[in-house]
Amino acid sequence: MNIFKPVSSLMSTHLVTVNPEDNLNTVKQVFDTHNFHHLPVVRFKEIVGIISKTDFNHFTGGLSLSTGDKLINERTMERTKAQDIMTRGLGKLEPDDRINVALEIFSKNWFHALPVVENGELVGIITTQDVIRAILEEKPDAPHMVYDEKK
Repeated sequence: MNIFKPVSSLMSTHLVTVNPEDNLNTVKQVFDTHNFHHLPVVRFKEIVGIISKTDFNHFTGGLSLSTGDKLINERTMERTKAQDIMTRGLGKLEPDDRINVALEIFSKNWFHALPVVENGELVGIITTQDVIRAILEEKPDAPHMVYDEKK
């Protein structure tokens, strides 16, 4: 993988987002429907926060509800807004920033996802999983030097 390529070469652009005013039932539905771990919170195309699946599960207790707790948790899910649990003060990248910049941010912080913005508008997201997937999909220039053909 060329770490000097722009993050736009790895970032996800088919984004699912929620509004800061959406309740946690909406957030849960998005996480249950899609196989990703970071949900951007957007107001008029501007990212204002992000909710990780880990943070959501921590807040909700993993939604493993006993019968007695169910009513309280359903009320909490309805009343609590995305903005109440989202992470603010995000690191952000621009599409032309290099992958090595994202790697440096990932290594120095506990971020696992970075929004990619252009002219203040969310255009993508790059995650540590995107980087790992790119490395795993990489093919060697000389496969015979990596793989033992005798086996």
